[in-house]
Amino acid sequence: MLALVATFVFSCLLFLSKPCARDMRLFLASICQELALSLLGFLAGYRLLGGVASTATAADAMPLMQSFKRKRPAAKVESAEGTGEPSVLDLPELAIDCILAKLPPAELRNMAAVCRSMRDRCRSDHFWESHMSDKWGSVLGTAAREEWRSYLSSSSASGGGASCGSGGSGKHRRWLAALSCVCPVVSWMRPRADGATGRSVGPVLDDSVMSWYLHMESGKFWFPAQVYNREHGHVGFMMSCYDAELSYDFRTDSFRARYPPHGRRTVVVEDGVHWDRVRAAPVETLAHDLHASESLHQLRPGDNIEIQWRRNKEFPYGWWYGVVGHLESCNGNEHFCRCHLSDTVVLEFNQYTPGSRWRQSLVNRKDHREEGNEGVGFYGGIRKLHKKDEITKWKQLWPTDILE
Repeated sequence: MLALVATFVFSCLLFLSKPCARDMRLFLASICQELALSLLGFLAGYRLLGGVASTATAADAMPLMQSFKRKRPAAKVESAEGTGEPSVLDLPELAIDCILAKLPPAELRNMAAVCRSMRDRCRSDHFWESHMSDKWGSVLGTAAREEWRSYLSSSSASGGGASCGSGGSGKHRRWLAALSCVCPVVSWMRPRADGATGRSVGPVLDDSVMSWYLHMESGKFWFPAQVYNREHGHVGFMMSCYDAELSYDFRTDSFRARYPPHGRRTVVVEDGVHWDRVRAAPVETLAHDLHASESLHQLRPGDNIEIQWRRNKEFPYGWWYGVVGHLESCNGNEHFCRCHLSDTVVLEFNQYTPGSRWRQSLVNRKDHREEGNEGVGFYGGIRKLHKKDEITKWKQLWPTDILE
């Protein structure tokens, strides 16, 4: 060690002399590297020797700070009788489960990193299913679950699942391990980016509910859902709900929507979609398929409905809100109304001004097919709204001004 120090001092003197400066730079760099490695080895050995000192000497020495003490493998879980510091793992199984069930998702994820026993317990679907339902239940439907299974299959086939949990290069981790022998604070450092790309390391990808929750939270998973009043409430889409692919943005607590291309329009992306504009698809009918209307014979004046509508044959269907009206021959008196017995059903869209070509439409109750033309668009399947929360949602979205 003294020889290396003397060599280092001599090299510095040569480096300061102008005639030798250029020739000695490479040599000095090599000497500095060897000196640094030797110094690390010397300090690590000194620290290890200090750990085997006698108990008497250790009692007189200054104790390490509590946060700097390294736990020994033989004392993973110490009992209350031995140390007076009981472990949470000493509690009954039911008590541990009750504690974990009350933790929020972020704390439950942190608990999974405590030890192997806690990792297996905290990753249980039993705990994460309630968190999944509480946060994502209103926007996830059958289509989203199928998309998640497809996402898992495609990631497994491409080998992407293993890379989701990796972080940092092997060389960087080796340097951290070497320095942690000298300074325990270094062991707290963890790589926060994936290689040289600067991207954040994502959650581990597997078929657990915890993995699904974390991928939803990170925004890496795009899922199918429906958006009310698409494209920031564009006047051409008021009081409608269209299919879209969404991803969550945790920074703004909102969604990013991606609408499929149709006609001459390319993919449309909308940022800042709030929770109250997103819903899970109420039916499994695809956007380009005609929905089978099963409630036509039940429709009566005053019923709230959603009907498929599209501008032309190239467009996907959207669901539009309307109500069942009275026939022209009926005066609207509920005691004498016979509109529910007629084969013709009057659909009214009162968000449009009277006289508008989209204010009213007639459909056949017994033999309803897609009806319409290029001028007024094409009307498809109808679904009757039974739930009060669905009707309330549409009324909350009612425009402040009547549409033309």
